[in-house]
Amino acid sequence: MMKRESGKRKSVAPKKMQLQLKGIPAAAGFAIGKAYVIGTEDVSPVKKVITEKDIPGEIEKFREALKKTRNEILAIEKKISREMGIEHGRIFSAHLLVLEDSVLVQEVIAQLKKKKNNIEMVFYEVLDRYVSVLSEARDEYLRDRISDITDVGKRILRNLIGAETRDLGELAKGTIIISYDLSPSDTAMMHKGNIAGFATDIGGRTSHTAIMAKSLEIPAVVGLETVTDKVKTGDIVILDGLRGVVIVNPTKRFIDKYEVEKEKYETMERDLIELKSLPSETSDGRKVKIAGNIELPDDVSSVISHGAEGIGLYRTEYFYMNRMDIPTEEEQFRAYKSVVMRMKPSYVIVRTLDLGGDKFLSQLDVPKEMNPFLGWRAIRFCLARPDIFKSQLRAILRASVFGNLKLMYPMISGVMELRQANEVLEEVKRELRKEGVKFNENMPVGAMIEVPSAAITSDALAKEVDFFSIGTNDLIQYSLAVDRVNEKIAYLYEPSHPAVLSLIKTIIDNGHKENIEVGMCGEMAGDISLTMVLLGMGLDEFSTSPIAVPEIKKIVRSVSYKDMKELADKALTFQTGKEVAEFAQKKLREFVPEMAIGFSAGQEEIGQEDKD
Repeated sequence: MMKRESGKRKSVAPKKMQLQLKGIPAAAGFAIGKAYVIGTEDVSPVKKVITEKDIPGEIEKFREALKKTRNEILAIEKKISREMGIEHGRIFSAHLLVLEDSVLVQEVIAQLKKKKNNIEMVFYEVLDRYVSVLSEARDEYLRDRISDITDVGKRILRNLIGAETRDLGELAKGTIIISYDLSPSDTAMMHKGNIAGFATDIGGRTSHTAIMAKSLEIPAVVGLETVTDKVKTGDIVILDGLRGVVIVNPTKRFIDKYEVEKEKYETMERDLIELKSLPSETSDGRKVKIAGNIELPDDVSSVISHGAEGIGLYRTEYFYMNRMDIPTEEEQFRAYKSVVMRMKPSYVIVRTLDLGGDKFLSQLDVPKEMNPFLGWRAIRFCLARPDIFKSQLRAILRASVFGNLKLMYPMISGVMELRQANEVLEEVKRELRKEGVKFNENMPVGAMIEVPSAAITSDALAKEVDFFSIGTNDLIQYSLAVDRVNEKIAYLYEPSHPAVLSLIKTIIDNGHKENIEVGMCGEMAGDISLTMVLLGMGLDEFSTSPIAVPEIKKIVRSVSYKDMKELADKALTFQTGKEVAEFAQKKLREFVPEMAIGFSAGQEEIGQEDKD
């Protein structure tokens, strides 16, 4: 493009077109910055023929690259362990195992001597063959190793070629990560001090990366489908984690508008933190509990700093992940004890192992299933593997004497399953008594209600437990027959669907008839557009990502229970999820306007601006 200036023709760069992409909001907040696209780097080597006398030098070059790669991985492991905890650092243990695979190393050297090509090319071809073979493997553990081998392989290749090593920890402050997906190691390295946000092609609201983003307090949008095709490294990007929107190459007027929204949101967040020491109580005296969800003991700090009154969901399965063996009873005991003691006197609800579905453990040799979310998972797996279940129950019971600990079974589908689980628990208690090991004889035991059959028979279940916690991620998935991690049908995943609300109301009412508390620990508990509806239905506890705790508390303290009951009654009369959602957002703007940033008229204004 050329233009005339001061009588001279001057070349200027073509103006980049603004583009708006709609995805799924995964973690709230705004980010404006330069994009860094993961996966675009090219580390493919150029083939060169070498002679016999070059071979020793190539082998030495290979060994130096392995040594350098090992030092890099150890440095990353140390950094992540220091900044985020040992459990996160363990992610890189699998990478080191790949690096120390003598079969791989010997295969590369043998092919080097046979083919007499440069070491970069030989290694590239051997690596490619490994990945191809593993991708065809029937064993899921072997297939899961592809990402580890690919990650480490690229790092070795970069060191062989002399290319600059990509390190997410070295990116400039304010960078927005763009990727097809994010591995746990990528996510773990996204320290909020460097990364402003991330956007991915795939994933849903409850995917692991979405949960990790909230844990790291980084705004994120997932399920964008084509964001890696539309964005290039260096592009200016606006990431709107409230609306699930990514705007590429925005106009200045558009950036200015979002700068105002960002400042408004950050001011609101700072103001909300001021509420941390105040009770979660409506204006007419209805008290509810607002708790935090955690995956690892290190997450407790965030729960406390955001003013949560307890831990409503401790996802213990993450203690089993990113390692090659099964944690011992003693390891589990120490982890649970540390969480309980830090939270004392506040309560901690420990959910027993919830494996299966999208959470797979290779070391347990779980067979591949056609419908894993409907298969051998959670309490079903635990009842079939009493050795693993009893080890965890022993650890939980032992930790119960150090604070206010409660136990909860996942995916209970009926009374018989609940009784079977309790029989195992009683058996473990008898063993501990016989051994003279102390535990809390009155430790409360609850059931997670996340299967429609459990919701429908919750009147019977309520007679046999001390509390309920509604797991909405699976309850919505099973009730609406929609895969919650499939972005192609994400539009069908409606927390506000009348069928979902009806089941929730049934669970709450049946729990209250038996005088037990009913909480909610799924992602719906952190959806502020539905807080008032759930409050009006009579929910006793909201357990969510710690970052959402102040927002929920602000809403609870801004309304009366009387008004919310009327609001909930009205919400239950609508015929579609869309009608409920629009009604709930309208009421949020009416009762707590400062909390309705993501649902304000600003959305329409943004749409008009996009036409520029």
